[in-house]
Amino acid sequence: MHTPAWVFAVGFLAQGLFSARLLVQWIASERMKRVMTPELFWQLSLLASFLMFTYGWLRDDFAIMLGQSIGYFIYIRNMQLQHSWERLPRTVRAFILLFPAAVLYLGFHNGRLDLHRLFFNEAIPPWLLIWGSVAQVLFTLRFVYQWLLSERIKHSHLPLGFWILSLAGATMILVYAVLRRDPVLFFGHGMGFVVYARNIVLHHRQRRERVHGD
Repeated sequence: MHTPAWVFAVGFLAQGLFSARLLVQWIASERMKRVMTPELFWQLSLLASFLMFTYGWLRDDFAIMLGQSIGYFIYIRNMQLQHSWERLPRTVRAFILLFPAAVLYLGFHNGRLDLHRLFFNEAIPPWLLIWGSVAQVLFTLRFVYQWLLSERIKHSHLPLGFWILSLAGATMILVYAVLRRDPVLFFGHGMGFVVYARNIVLHHRQRRERVHGD
């Protein structure tokens, strides 16, 4: 089925915001000469995830929806850890929290039709759906790992493992994007490669400086 241009526009806007968050994080890290996690990183992440989840639904792409569902609430939790969540108006917070449940209710109220749309879509054969879902889960696990570590140390932090998982997951998603012929995914994850690699370099530099400093 032909995808309208406005649907791709939603996806590109989401990926643009994802890229913007990395740019914000990268600039802050380069300025401080260590890996930083500014508040704006999580705010942009949440807005981008909102739009990307919507894009996945419009494209009948369960793999995209699955990945965004996992990350969505982790972004909220990191905003809570940085005390920026409480500064949002209550109505905005309520809408953000209720949005995924509302989409699921509206989407699955007609049951079998929507299940067929997501899981038996001729444009996405089962093996490709599995590949894409595994790729999205791997890519999103970076935030699960980051979240658990941040909870342990009681502040938001992007560890080395986060960037390694980012590279691995992005590689798989790029393969999925080529096979799915999805320019939104290809653009977004292709742009992230440089930032992921650069943060790995910064982490190793920090480690060497600590060793030499001791």
